[in-house]
Amino acid sequence: MAAPLQRTIHRVVVTGVGAVTPIGNTGEAFWEGLRSGRNGVGRVTSFDPTDCLVQIAGEVKDFDVEQYLERKVARRTGRFAQFATAAGMQAMVDGALEVTDANRDDIGVVMATSGDCFAMGPEWEIYLNRGSRSVDPFIVTRMGQHMGAGRLGRQLGVRGPNTTINTACASGTDALGHALSLIRLGHAKALLAGGAEAMITPLSLSSMGRLGALSKNNDDPEHASRPFDANRDGFILGEGAGVLLLESEEHALARGARIYCELGGVGWSFDATDDTAPDPTGQALAMTRALADAGEKPEAVDYINAHGTSTQYNDRTETQAIKIALGDHARRVKISSTKSMTGHLAAGAGGIEAVASVLALHHGCIPPTINYEVPDPDCDLDVTPNVAVSADLRVVMSNSFGLGGQNAAALFRRYEG
Repeated sequence: MAAPLQRTIHRVVVTGVGAVTPIGNTGEAFWEGLRSGRNGVGRVTSFDPTDCLVQIAGEVKDFDVEQYLERKVARRTGRFAQFATAAGMQAMVDGALEVTDANRDDIGVVMATSGDCFAMGPEWEIYLNRGSRSVDPFIVTRMGQHMGAGRLGRQLGVRGPNTTINTACASGTDALGHALSLIRLGHAKALLAGGAEAMITPLSLSSMGRLGALSKNNDDPEHASRPFDANRDGFILGEGAGVLLLESEEHALARGARIYCELGGVGWSFDATDDTAPDPTGQALAMTRALADAGEKPEAVDYINAHGTSTQYNDRTETQAIKIALGDHARRVKISSTKSMTGHLAAGAGGIEAVASVLALHHGCIPPTINYEVPDPDCDLDVTPNVAVSADLRVVMSNSFGLGGQNAAALFRRYEG
């Protein structure tokens, strides 16, 4: 019998970031928005929302896709994939990684997204009203979930793993974990990993509004997203993309890359309880597993970028989960929800929140939870209210919990060679 294959386990570091968000269309602009507590939520402008139950969202503003894609290609690319491509290309530039014939086979993409699942209605109406021969032949290549990773990979010309993840709102962090495993085991030397979403449509706002998940504070959009506040009434749907350039430590050092931090570990779990209601023990298990994967104790965590959606049930449940996972240390950890500024990007949330976590660690600054005015006794942890605070950070956790019970948590730490 052949001897089992022996693999080198590679450390994974972050060398580049890219972001397209409701509060900034580059990593630098996104961070400035986070640091200053900028609100990205307003009345929907991409269509007339007057007849919708929910009329507010976190839209990306002033996005110029032709900075990243030729006009012909852009027309055949769904908005979510445009965001993914832009954020991924930014991360490559930020990380100063050039694609060459020598390295293109070792670079890949892992992207989380829901694709254009809520934008299929107009195409279905064309079929109903005008028949089979009038249907757009490029629906799959424009709207399919695989095109977030596919378009970015093709634009860069990289031939490493190219994978799409969808585990509801845990997807973005799930993608980071998949990329972490691929690099650790030597299947790639560098991966662009994160999430992208563009699902602000009449159908999504109507369906999620009827479910009771979204805030209906249409008259005051600037204050509608208020995680952990006692008066929260639902989340705000957002759009955009956040992507990290991840590399093996050896690859990054060999090319002299600037290293933001290390992606120390990722943990996953499933609640196995309810289609919509979250479970604190399931969420805690993901955090505990992320700590174990990184070889860190609960006391090491300095800051948690919380899932913090601004729904009554989620914020209360996440508070309980943090207490279960971190024990007595839970009350000493700084917590904030950047969804207060961006809204909730669903499958893309873990992507932009990973970028927020990396930049918080890099800059030694905790972004605030804006609109936090009335503390909730059921959410009694150390929430950072309204104004960013400086902090000496070594370990940062980012939580992503999906509707239906998929959970993922990522642990970033200061790089120490």
